[in-house]
Amino acid sequence: MKTTAPISILVFAAGLTAAIASAPATPAPAAPAAAALPAVGAPAPEFSLTTDKGTPSSLKDQRGKWVVLYFYPKDFTSGCTLEAHNFQRDLAKYQEAGAVILGVSVDTAESHKDFCAKEGLGFTLLADPGAKVSTSYGSTMEYNGATYSARNTFLIDPEGKIVRVYTKVDPAGHSNEVLAALAELKKH
Repeated sequence: MKTTAPISILVFAAGLTAAIASAPATPAPAAPAAAALPAVGAPAPEFSLTTDKGTPSSLKDQRGKWVVLYFYPKDFTSGCTLEAHNFQRDLAKYQEAGAVILGVSVDTAESHKDFCAKEGLGFTLLADPGAKVSTSYGSTMEYNGATYSARNTFLIDPEGKIVRVYTKVDPAGHSNEVLAALAELKKH
């Protein structure tokens, strides 16, 4: 006895393939748009975050001073520790230039407190655990399914305008780079 089942299955499969191919495509859900970096000349996005000392700090509190606002991925990691040590090494030079250093990451204020104590940091670290401020500065990245602050720096003038933007910085020489820019900008 002859069977026709294999032919029927092939006809059904061919019809199903044709039906799928002719069906209207369903667009994939849009990925969230990456926040753009604030442009040089634009007002720096305002924020208020908790410091390593557990107190609130806002950008508007820094009006009249130069601000080095640097974003970094994580406390206690090698690159972030190197960058923080270099800012600490040059802290007196920044203070002489009328500048404050503010470091931002998605770590907690408690983690920042421990990081400052262990590494002897004398400048302020700001906790951005929800990454809202990091996002407003276009400074987030994903790693292993988690969101971190990206290694970007913004030099903000005393009126609150962004005058320099540094992306994907090299932590080894970054403080020197920012100091040189600050000196150049202050000449004008």
